[in-house]
Amino acid sequence: MSSNEIVVLGIPIPSYDPWFLATLAVHLPAGSVCVVAGLVAMLSHKRPSRHPTAGSIYYWSLLVVFITATIVSVMRWAENYHLFILGVLAFATASFGRTARRQRWPSWARLHISGMGASYILLLTAFYVDNGPNLPLWRELPNIAFWVLPSAIGLPIIIYTVLRHPLAQPMERRYPDA
Repeated sequence: MSSNEIVVLGIPIPSYDPWFLATLAVHLPAGSVCVVAGLVAMLSHKRPSRHPTAGSIYYWSLLVVFITATIVSVMRWAENYHLFILGVLAFATASFGRTARRQRWPSWARLHISGMGASYILLLTAFYVDNGPNLPLWRELPNIAFWVLPSAIGLPIIIYTVLRHPLAQPMERRYPDA
């Protein structure tokens, strides 16, 4: 622990700078909202109501996470540039998935599932890369696990969903008698 670092709930906060702390005060709750809203969207029925509401909350909270991660990364670029890259990728893939759905691109459901799922994986990867070494159980893992485990768990789920979800099927498979 450096002299310019404080510890909150066992997690070192690497700066006393008031702007840094204020940014984290917005970043942390927005990230928590993303995790919960993303789970609700993934696990709810894909029809008007819970899924699109949770998806919108996820998307706009992710925008806040991306903006605050950018600020924190710029303030400590040498230590956090990789978090900026993960943030860009997470928000870009979420924007891709959201746009595919809203504009009804060809194969929009597969693109939506892939984009939103990838953004969630990237969000969790950034969290674990930054905080994993300080979390119970996670701190026992090698650093490469923080980078790989979210994808190792999430990608098979995305692939399974893209291959099995009714909305992601070609029209002739969804409506064989049409």
